[in-house]
Amino acid sequence: MHTVSDYFGSLVFDDRVMRATLSADVYASLRKTIDEGLPLDSGVANAVAQAMKDWAVAHGATHFTHWFQPLTGITAEKHDSFISSSPDGSVIMEFSGKELIKGEPDASSFPSGGLRATFEARGYTAWDPTSYAFIKGKTLCIPTAFCSYGGQALDKKTPLLRSMEVLSRQALRILRLFGNTSARRVVSSVGPEQEYFLITREMYEKRPDLRFTGRTLFGARPPKGQELDDHYFGVIKPAVAAFMEDLNDELWKLGILAKTEHNEVAPAQHELAPIYTTTNIATDHNQLTMEIMQKVAARHGLVCLLHEKPFAGVNGSGKHNNWSIATDSGQNLLSPGETPYENAQFLLFLCAVIKAVDDYQDLLRLSVATAGNDHRLGANEAPPAVISMFLGDELNAVLEAIETDTPYAGTKRTLMKLGVDVLPRFRRDTTDRNRTSPFAFTGNKFEFRMLGSSNSIACANIMLNSAVAESLRIYADRLEKAEDFETALHDMIKKTIHDHRRIIFNGNGYDEAWIREATKERGLSNYRTTADCMPHLLDEKNVSMLTSLGVFSIDELVSRRDIMLENYCKSVEIEARTMTDMARTMIAPAIESYTAHLAGAASAKMTVTPDLMCRYESGLVRKLSVLVDDIAEKADALDSALVKLSEAEDILQESAMVRDSLLPAMTALRLPCDQAERLTARSFWPFPTYGDLLFGVS
Repeated sequence: MHTVSDYFGSLVFDDRVMRATLSADVYASLRKTIDEGLPLDSGVANAVAQAMKDWAVAHGATHFTHWFQPLTGITAEKHDSFISSSPDGSVIMEFSGKELIKGEPDASSFPSGGLRATFEARGYTAWDPTSYAFIKGKTLCIPTAFCSYGGQALDKKTPLLRSMEVLSRQALRILRLFGNTSARRVVSSVGPEQEYFLITREMYEKRPDLRFTGRTLFGARPPKGQELDDHYFGVIKPAVAAFMEDLNDELWKLGILAKTEHNEVAPAQHELAPIYTTTNIATDHNQLTMEIMQKVAARHGLVCLLHEKPFAGVNGSGKHNNWSIATDSGQNLLSPGETPYENAQFLLFLCAVIKAVDDYQDLLRLSVATAGNDHRLGANEAPPAVISMFLGDELNAVLEAIETDTPYAGTKRTLMKLGVDVLPRFRRDTTDRNRTSPFAFTGNKFEFRMLGSSNSIACANIMLNSAVAESLRIYADRLEKAEDFETALHDMIKKTIHDHRRIIFNGNGYDEAWIREATKERGLSNYRTTADCMPHLLDEKNVSMLTSLGVFSIDELVSRRDIMLENYCKSVEIEARTMTDMARTMIAPAIESYTAHLAGAASAKMTVTPDLMCRYESGLVRKLSVLVDDIAEKADALDSALVKLSEAEDILQESAMVRDSLLPAMTALRLPCDQAERLTARSFWPFPTYGDLLFGVS
């Protein structure tokens, strides 16, 4: 019987395989490319390609693809076979270094946000050697970046790699000031917890809203939801357990560090959490995880729903982005350490994060903005749209002592001047977690809780890496010129705490009083929708930071604002058209059929007993008749709102119209439909109810 260790990573061309299949010189050259970013020699590329092809063919692969992440939010791939013609009429299996390093997919149908004209089809994929190639089915998948003919990034990987590089560069400057001369790189790492729902495929196929939009647009709340909290961490149902077992096997073969699985709060909701890994690889792995979840679910007669809010009235699904930074030797820079001097270094990196989150709270908010996620944020199941940071009581007390130059309770009443023995030791995890905080310190990492379940984690980590890099750049510029390093360090940390204390909040993020305090007294932003926050990507401070660090060009930023707003508008418009179609062709006819049935039943009773009033039937017919008229009126109003969108002059105006007109019209149509569901006999209702969907998996 094979153990997990026998087959873990068996479909990955990882370091173990490279050591075994490459010559020592080729392996050493490739490692320099991976570890230090050095260019790859063409001869080395050919040797790597040959070894990669031989390994893939030995594992049953017949094709290869440059696997990339365009701005659609999902992955893309074009498959080419390894075969090449031979003079004797047979075929040989070939794969060159040129094919490994560069591909040329048609870029005309991918979102570009105006970076190129529609007729300009040329695009390039470039091998990312920092993320291992893997086999999926019979195809060797080579992780790549994707750019236009003019060199602009058309994907999520390219700016993510740029942000990781600039974070490393600025963090190393700080480490050198603390005497660390051995670190060569600083790497951000992520462990993204993935929430999802499982429902039966049979029921899914009967719901056009789920098939077209990924969420239910109609549905009355069932008698039982999550009120009893009995699903959370509960016994896993056999069908779900079989799915999870199969999913783990598939993920482990691909070297994905799936670690924890459990039932989540809502019925039919579950979670998978991996072990931390480098942000670039974690992003690739999370995209693969979402894809494989859906494929494995199909094998089990299930559907995996990754929409942020597939069901109204129960918790939606998020993706907690656990982020930290460490040196290439494994020193976690967000760990307090064992000595006061390490504490000083930790506090400086902590302050860099505090400053980054406060200065660029709008970037963090818009990095998680989608039409689906707008339904979650602030709904007592996810953090509010207001960004704040949770540090816990002990760290908060340490920072307060530094800011006020007063004794810290954990010391022998010694002032908090940094860098020498007076700085106290303090332990990790001395306070509880705060699940209502958007950005919480959890011992040696930060948990960014605002991401939606279908989000690529690339966007959030691009903004987080970049914002922290900017804080570190400012710190390094000042400290490198300081005459007295320890005094300058103390003053800088003290100033950061004073200037950015408003972003720190350790209380209940769900409390309406906090939202008022945050916005009215502290001046924090509260962008409730995608239409509210996305335009701020082009605020001067954001453009200046992201372009000066080289993470984006101005053209790339403009394109991303427009693409995200277009996605928002298109998603909601598809939902609106689906609603009017379902209301007119499924819901209204079902209500009419049931009212006709009721009227017929009443007539039959009165034929037998003329004196009967048939109050039940006649009353219900009146209620349903009013509702069906209301449904027709609200469907017409929604159609009118859709037509008016064509009058928008640009994407900013269109997104505002979607927010202000289309979404309220959708809510207005849903209300009478859900009321009618509660009054209509189950045998007449045209699709599975919430009770069927949420409790249908055995």
